[in-house]
Amino acid sequence: MKTNFYPLYLKITFLLLVFTSLVAKAQTEQDALMMGERKLCVAGSVGYNSWTNYWEGTFKRDNANLGEVSTKSAMLMLNYGLKNNLNIMASLPYIKVKATQGTLYGLGGFQDVGVFVKYKAWQQQLGQQNISLFAVGGYSTPSNKYNVDFLPMCIGLGSRVLSGRLIADVQVSKLFFTLSGAYLHRSNVEIDRSAYYTDHQINSHEVEMPDAGNFQFRTGYRTPRLIAEAFVDNMTTFGGFDIRKNDMPFVSNQMNSTKVGVEAKHYLAKIPALGFHANAWHTVAGRNVGQATGFMAGVDYIFNLSPKSAK
Repeated sequence: MKTNFYPLYLKITFLLLVFTSLVAKAQTEQDALMMGERKLCVAGSVGYNSWTNYWEGTFKRDNANLGEVSTKSAMLMLNYGLKNNLNIMASLPYIKVKATQGTLYGLGGFQDVGVFVKYKAWQQQLGQQNISLFAVGGYSTPSNKYNVDFLPMCIGLGSRVLSGRLIADVQVSKLFFTLSGAYLHRSNVEIDRSAYYTDHQINSHEVEMPDAGNFQFRTGYRTPRLIAEAFVDNMTTFGGFDIRKNDMPFVSNQMNSTKVGVEAKHYLAKIPALGFHANAWHTVAGRNVGQATGFMAGVDYIFNLSPKSAK
């Protein structure tokens, strides 16, 4: 059976690596990969996604006053191995949004600074099965006071987010299965007006933000130098309200989405510290979000800061 699957995985990997838009996903807070002790991974990525149709509540529609809404992004990410089973990560994306039609002017700028601590809490080898459990804690905050009251042209939601994630990973020979779930506690935000309407009138600058959950399933082929995988990603907002008919989106809308995608990572044989990454994804279901298709790509380099490496 394995000999039937491996050529398919390799074909998927090749297709991803020739995309012009790719993403860096080197040891993120969402996967089951760890950076070794005293190793620093510096990753850079660029991405692009766009949508024409969006869900107004559960009703899918388009809007000629927007046309196609696209988002370009670039991100720097650092991952340092405090221990083999304890990593600390930091990231900062730059986002630029624009629409092809209408008069809405796109926004751009640095978005949220994120810091995550990943801990491999447990690992057990059972024959060819390697089972691991991880816990991830994270905190992100806006890097500047960007506008959050101009959706869908905003670069973010402007909320401070405290998150906790659990990851379970099973690897059987070179095949793996990773399931993770995260709870995101989001702080309230302020907008530059003293009254607004959700499903009722509110006379305040402050907007109560609903918490959210993120759930992922990943499966694919994994070796030390090559990973090729498929994934399903779900974001569910625990509260909020729907976009009113023909109205603008609002920062505290209920925003749900389910995306499917493929991703690949490859480290070079002759330069094992240098890696390339790619993914592509499509939104298959949503509520108050755009039906986006995206591509991302990146490159990373791992510095060995161990004193032994200096010999």
